[in-house]
Amino acid sequence: MRTIAIGSIVVLSTATLLVAQGPQLTVDRIVSTAPSLAGTAPLSPTWSPDSRRVAFLWNDQARPNRDLWIVDATGTAPRQLTRQGAGDFVWSTDSRSLYYLDDNEIWRIDADGGQATQLAGGVSGKSDLTLSPDGTRLGFLAAGDLWLFDLATGQARQATHLAVAAKSAVGLGTYFKPDVEVGQYVWGGGMAPYAWAPDGKQIAIQVVDRREVRLVPFPYYLGDETSVSLLRRGYPGDRNESRNLSLLEVATGAIRPLNLDDPTAVQIIGFEWSPSGTLLIDRESDTAEDRWLLLVNPATREVKEVWHDHRATRIYNAVSSTWHPNGTDILFISDLDDRYRMYVLTPGTQQPRPLTGAGFDVTGDRGAFTPIGNRPTKSIVFLSTEGGPAERPVYQIGWDGGAPKRLTRRPGVYTPTLSPDGATLALLHSDDVSPPELYLMNATGGPERQVTRSPPAEYATYQWATVRYQTFEHKSEPYTLHARILEPPNLDRSKKYPVIFGPVYSNTVRNHWSGLYGLVQQLLVQRGYLVVQVDVRGSTGYGREFREKFLMDWGGGDLDDLESAVDYLKTVPYADTNRLGIWGSSYGGTLTVFMLLKKPGLFKAGVAGAPATNPHFFGSDDVAIARRPATNPEAFERGNALQYAKNLKDHLLIIHGMQDDVVPFKTSVAFADELIKLGKDFDFAFAPAATHGWTQRDYYARFLLTKLVNHFDRYLAP
Repeated sequence: MRTIAIGSIVVLSTATLLVAQGPQLTVDRIVSTAPSLAGTAPLSPTWSPDSRRVAFLWNDQARPNRDLWIVDATGTAPRQLTRQGAGDFVWSTDSRSLYYLDDNEIWRIDADGGQATQLAGGVSGKSDLTLSPDGTRLGFLAAGDLWLFDLATGQARQATHLAVAAKSAVGLGTYFKPDVEVGQYVWGGGMAPYAWAPDGKQIAIQVVDRREVRLVPFPYYLGDETSVSLLRRGYPGDRNESRNLSLLEVATGAIRPLNLDDPTAVQIIGFEWSPSGTLLIDRESDTAEDRWLLLVNPATREVKEVWHDHRATRIYNAVSSTWHPNGTDILFISDLDDRYRMYVLTPGTQQPRPLTGAGFDVTGDRGAFTPIGNRPTKSIVFLSTEGGPAERPVYQIGWDGGAPKRLTRRPGVYTPTLSPDGATLALLHSDDVSPPELYLMNATGGPERQVTRSPPAEYATYQWATVRYQTFEHKSEPYTLHARILEPPNLDRSKKYPVIFGPVYSNTVRNHWSGLYGLVQQLLVQRGYLVVQVDVRGSTGYGREFREKFLMDWGGGDLDDLESAVDYLKTVPYADTNRLGIWGSSYGGTLTVFMLLKKPGLFKAGVAGAPATNPHFFGSDDVAIARRPATNPEAFERGNALQYAKNLKDHLLIIHGMQDDVVPFKTSVAFADELIKLGKDFDFAFAPAATHGWTQRDYYARFLLTKLVNHFDRYLAP
């Protein structure tokens, strides 16, 4: 058994250099948004077409409602443009004004300030605001259809009539979507649901049809009488929603489907027009085993496959694609060998060429990042793990490859946005104890100019944990594992501290601000715990084999990864490994349940939020890790927690939202019923209207997080 630490990196921020004794965190304080202790993060930095200014959404008073702000390229003196809130926004083509959504209305405001003008109302639920390339029309989605607003006439017209309303009247849940819509598929992330052709004459739209997906009932108890919410929600092996693309003729309103192959088993990762008007489509099978790059001639609607890749062992895939800045080649991220690398493909060659090296991953914080082409400098901006798996610095590389140049120097995680002239980068940055802020810097490197300061003054009065990054050897396999460890800044090495693992999940060893859960970790450290997170198998940054070992093996080898961290902690004199706790939500809840059932006695207490205990009730997207019952029945048998319920002897608290449609509440009810039949002692806390994100409502978060903290205090006695 190898538990020798082979490396240790300590990451400190100026926020840790505080007074010796500050105020104590409470659940009430970390949940409150009036104001938020960590501030309100800036969002959506967007450059004006002339590259002189950046607009972004922010609240400088740490309140939840964001307004539209603007700052020039020097980064000095940001100005607030709106006062009543703002949502999606776009610049005018002349860079003089901005259009934005607020309260179901479209508004225009001058970039130099002044009174906003209302342009269009009447249609509720507007989202995804865009501007046509010629600057004459605004596009937006409403109630599942695409609408166009003519800026010259002031008239809005419904451009599509495809939407079919959802069956449910409750309106809660991830799967609460129209039966048919122009939009994203359920797990489509931030992909744009439509895109203007460069000449503005056509729009590519994604049409999602869910009418063949099974209707699943979710009881709702808070009305005058009990009602049933019916959601289109598939299980592994079910027919999934259909995801297809169509071309909309702006002048005539004609819609021409592309009729892509197998749309219920293949998802669209992204689509993008080239400067010359060719449509690039990136598709991946729901299992993640296959990926295709397609090109579409919009005049003939001919769909041509230019690249295909297959590997049977793939799991969730962090990939992306875009047009190369030369306008003809394709730039894409793929894991053709051990790492996610950036490739360039010339259509017609079928042989992509790697631009980045094989020793690191090109990837974002928690998933795919699309490289940014810089035409003026003939370079490409990207994020990678070259600085270490916990970091995401910004790098630059030439169009044709070469040695990457690191542009940012601060530890932490970045998200860059490049100005149209290629001269300036807008950067969102955070680290372990620094909430996200907006910075500007020259695109060739140099100092970062801070634009926002989001947390209130109160934030600096708290004594934040010291965070260190530790490596150690796996207990039985040839892997070096990585952990993120939070310790009191006034650590007393003569004491024995109980240790809490969590929230456990993949991809947790990141030097970034992790929101409410990060504040929960800080609270636990203040109460006398050490807090540990481990990048278990399935995590990015450690090679393809380690990532793909997660396939059909949740609650298996990942438990050994966590146990290896316990073995390391036994070498730390101030860690009390007789008082260990573990918690997480979703897959983290699954890890918690399986850890207590399959390795009883290792952890004294666990809190499982929304634990996925029965794979037959996984989502249809989970075929990427579970495959299907018909093809891999052994995985579904092995992955059902009920068969191990007899092993429970440690202190388990289950937390679950009753309107959770991602991990159905009924699965925890069935698991609890089995524990009761076996005479097991455990606790169960629920929230009647909470969905999968059970902390999304302040009052639920306050109630359930208090349960979590009290559970650990009761059984681990910090």
